[in-house]
Amino acid sequence: MNVVRQVILLSMVCYQVSAQPDWIISASDINPSAYYGVTVANGMIGLVSSPEPMKVKDVVLNGVYDYYQRGRVSNILKSFNHVSMNLDVDGIRISRKDITGYRQELDMKRAVLTTTFTVGDKVSVTHSLVALRHLPYTALSTVTITAKTNVRITPMSVIEAPDHLMDVKNFYSEIDRPHVKIPLLTSVAKSPSGKHIVAASNSFIFSEPHGSEPDVIHEDWDYNMHLAKFTKEVKAGESYTFSVVSSATSTAHYGDPHNEAERLTIFAALERTERLMSRHIEAWNKLWNSDIIIEGDPHVQKDVRFALYHLYSFAREGTAYSLSPMGLSGLGYNGHVFWDTELWMYPPLLALQPGIAKSLLEYRYQRLEAAKQNAFSHGYKGAMFPWESSAEGSEDTPVWALTGPFQHHITGCVGWAFWKYYQVTKDKTWLRERGYPVLKEVADFWASRVERKATGRYEINNVIGANEWQENIDNNAFTNGMAKTVLMNAAQAAKELGLTPDPDWEHVAQNIPILKFPDGTTKENATYNGEMIKQADVNLLAYPLEVIVDRSQIEKDLSYYEKKMAPDGPAMGFAVLATLYARLGKPDKAYTIFLKSYKPNEVPPFGVLAETAGGTNPYFATGAGGLLQTVLFGFAGLQITDSGISQRKTPLPSGWKSVEVKGVGLNKNTFVQK
Repeated sequence: MNVVRQVILLSMVCYQVSAQPDWIISASDINPSAYYGVTVANGMIGLVSSPEPMKVKDVVLNGVYDYYQRGRVSNILKSFNHVSMNLDVDGIRISRKDITGYRQELDMKRAVLTTTFTVGDKVSVTHSLVALRHLPYTALSTVTITAKTNVRITPMSVIEAPDHLMDVKNFYSEIDRPHVKIPLLTSVAKSPSGKHIVAASNSFIFSEPHGSEPDVIHEDWDYNMHLAKFTKEVKAGESYTFSVVSSATSTAHYGDPHNEAERLTIFAALERTERLMSRHIEAWNKLWNSDIIIEGDPHVQKDVRFALYHLYSFAREGTAYSLSPMGLSGLGYNGHVFWDTELWMYPPLLALQPGIAKSLLEYRYQRLEAAKQNAFSHGYKGAMFPWESSAEGSEDTPVWALTGPFQHHITGCVGWAFWKYYQVTKDKTWLRERGYPVLKEVADFWASRVERKATGRYEINNVIGANEWQENIDNNAFTNGMAKTVLMNAAQAAKELGLTPDPDWEHVAQNIPILKFPDGTTKENATYNGEMIKQADVNLLAYPLEVIVDRSQIEKDLSYYEKKMAPDGPAMGFAVLATLYARLGKPDKAYTIFLKSYKPNEVPPFGVLAETAGGTNPYFATGAGGLLQTVLFGFAGLQITDSGISQRKTPLPSGWKSVEVKGVGLNKNTFVQK
């Protein structure tokens, strides 16, 4: 560990030590033209790294949507970049061309991104960035500059506004007290349609005693950028450290985002760097009490931690926010919420962080009335959840995409997730107040959605299934299987509460068909004839639904559809196959497919996941959910039943000595597979 690294760590917390290698993701051979950043996030703000020194590529603020740019639908709002900095060395603004030794390192244990580089023969710089876990709207940057010769440095804290923000106003003030001076840089603007007001604020934290800290100068260049800066003379061999705290809010979070952003920044500035980092690390240590430990495969160990890190980063307990396929890593898929949450990302979180899983369900519950309106508009009863959801819970799929009107299995996925939460927690108060109200409406939807042709033929026609390459099909396997499942879940939920379920629910469930080919293979839909498929559909009936439990049937379906999977399909489809092979006791076959489910999707320089092999739209949190399910519910043998979370004996891949899953469920149990 070099001197600069020691200085920055010691300045941050008194007990910081080097993390173990399997907690570190490093990037040193950085090509700016093939750079896909890593995200530090806390469930509310996401900060995406940049190949440019002292910069952040994107800032994502959860829950803020407006209409702009594309699709005539609500998009997650690209707001102020209030975390990037500039640095002048001896009067010269540094950029990528002026530096050498550019290296970035993510410490997943502490959720700290550290960047180091050298500016000629003048200075070495260490820049750390965190989205503070205990302060949801606030980030912390800490910079140490070590002089190789006598130099004059001018660091600058910058707030930039994207062009689509309107009526941008920039403010600067200083709060002066006998013991401290707080320079406050703030920007406020309206979202493109005027629906929201967004605000960002930041401030320096200096290590010098009050009265000897540097003088801060405000520069207001134009409406889209202003900055605060100071100048410091640093002698050869000496280091200088300072921090910047940055807060962002909007009217999606507060009635008065301008004042609240400034209050939060002032609070953080007075907490000081060491205290902020100590509480941040404490919060992440609590999260990492729920972990997956693989003995015998260090590369997969790191990959699994990287996936867990992202899911933990993108969601937050105690909120009503959900997860988009790209989490808080950017603006992909407009930040909308799909089935990706309930079927892919939610199950690992339910097992390891049920408090976070509860927040994802609360997002759906608070939009139940919108789902009921959607069902009414389409001529159905109950609740029909939108394929793409944002702030209001109305349908936000672009009009040109037929998935919006027809991918009805999302409503089943929501109901299924609600029942799974009760299976894990046995929280009857929650079931009465949250779970059953949703399950009842979901069941009413499916009872009205089926077409009652004859006994055993309560068909679900004109849908799009999990395999989106076949549109407007009849009796899709996954859709029908999910409908059968949630109808029975709703009936069981009613009985748990001492209520009498609608007898039609179970009746309908028993009469929804699952189609088969003449040889007994499950047929994906009424007109399916062996075409290449985008992702697993039929195989989802065996896992996670367990509509199909017969081993020979599972193997028959796997053998058939594995050959039909498109190599450029999304990552999670292969994860389903891997999970099933692991549960069937074929660990080496499962392991091969498991690696195929995500390794080809890694992009430089950190190995963040794109949606497909060779893709360029990271970070694909859905794929992270899929690979984690293979480890948890495949190799580790976990299963969620009416008795809660239990474990079955499952053989491990060659070379794996054990899998230990710590902090499972509300009781934080440990399961070990050897």
